[in-house]
Amino acid sequence: MKNANPLEIELKLALPKACLDRVERHPMLTEGAEALTLANTYFDTPDGALSRAGIALRLRRQGNHTLQTVKTKGQGGGGLSARQEWEWPVDGTLDLDALAALPPFESALDETLGRLAPVLATDFVRRRWLVEHQGSTIELVLDQGEIRAGEARATIQELELELKAGDAASLWALALALAEAIPLRPSESSKAARGNQLSRGEWPLPDAATPSQWLHRGLVALDAHLDSTDDSFQADAKSAFTALAVHPELDEALRPTAQALLDAFDTRDSDPHFGHAALALAHRLAIESALS
Repeated sequence: MKNANPLEIELKLALPKACLDRVERHPMLTEGAEALTLANTYFDTPDGALSRAGIALRLRRQGNHTLQTVKTKGQGGGGLSARQEWEWPVDGTLDLDALAALPPFESALDETLGRLAPVLATDFVRRRWLVEHQGSTIELVLDQGEIRAGEARATIQELELELKAGDAASLWALALALAEAIPLRPSESSKAARGNQLSRGEWPLPDAATPSQWLHRGLVALDAHLDSTDDSFQADAKSAFTALAVHPELDEALRPTAQALLDAFDTRDSDPHFGHAALALAHRLAIESALS
């Protein structure tokens, strides 16, 4: 298998379609791009046992090669996640014997293996760069394509920054540097999670009480709006960011940034200020959470 003690650390960023050219022209990303066409099939049981457990299982086809991947639910916030990942080549079908040996399937989930079936697909073109930033090596990818869940469809257009070597703080630093010129924002939803919600036609929002939870709720609401096209989620997001801006527990030093986030809400798809403020808040709130 690919990793014996796997840990994937990445920062996911949603990108408006109209701003694609800003990515392609960014001076950090003008050289060394590699383009890949990826076709992915995700598996689950009919009752969604893997989804409920926060596990994603997929087969990824690239040309004549197929990889089987298992990912656990990410821990983090503001678009940043750290999660376990196992990946290895297969002959084009699920390798159930190897799955049974993985920690997520060693207990209650082992009984699900015989009931696995395809539930959704994601097909996209990935452009990939390796970037050296603040002493770290970061893989930056731009994914463009679609999610298919039954008859439902959703667009994929996102940036992912994955730490290959170095300090996770460099992911935030690189994202903030990109957000100076590109109107991107943190995204809290993986492709698999988006597909599962799309298949159910349901986009539940998390409860919130703390500043970091209100930021998380607002970002999840924006993800939900992207795939559902239900404008009520925009109102939910704005309400969450308003609650964040006036929250009594928010550090006074962060209040101007929270207000800037709110002020730029309506122009977030064309103005970099919204995404930059969201990233800055997510980073600082993550630091505060780690120290508490």
